[in-house]
Amino acid sequence: MSLKVIKASAQLEKQDEFHLARLILLLNSFDDAESKFIEGITKLAKLDFLLRYPNCLDRVVKAKSLTKAKGNKAARDAQPIMEEETKTIEAKMIRFRYGPWDDRYRRWIGLLIARGLVDAFLDNKTVNLKITNSGKLIATRIASQHEFHQISMRSDLVIQLVGSMGATALKNYIYEIVPEITSMKWGDEISI
Repeated sequence: MSLKVIKASAQLEKQDEFHLARLILLLNSFDDAESKFIEGITKLAKLDFLLRYPNCLDRVVKAKSLTKAKGNKAARDAQPIMEEETKTIEAKMIRFRYGPWDDRYRRWIGLLIARGLVDAFLDNKTVNLKITNSGKLIATRIASQHEFHQISMRSDLVIQLVGSMGATALKNYIYEIVPEITSMKWGDEISI
């Protein structure tokens, strides 16, 4: 890999717009599901982890495919992750108390809300997130771009396979599927 590509990747990681585009695609996929809103930033982070780490999402696809015989519709409909995607990490996260985390989520959510792309509301102490109609239009435009096609497809897959799980159940499932995370110290970058 050339130094030029490495520098370009590092710059992309620092740009909020890339992360906002990924999150709006994820929220749009979730809106198409039954629930319509994501219950909590912690759940968003776990769903985003699977989106950012296609190799871990591939583990979920394989684990869910084992349940096909039990009539699991999500497992039957799951599409495999492209092999080249399983060798990449979209954007790194750190190991934190409640699983994979990125300390920029609150800023990104604030930016999405300020741009009118996402609504947030509190239920006790939980911040719930829902894409707006404007957000859906932007998500459709982003998904139609070649560069974001795979992320859009993976977003749908993440929601299809684990979107109905609660945040704690999802964290436990990720720890089961990706046990290497549990041995990492808090604050360590997740490199799987």
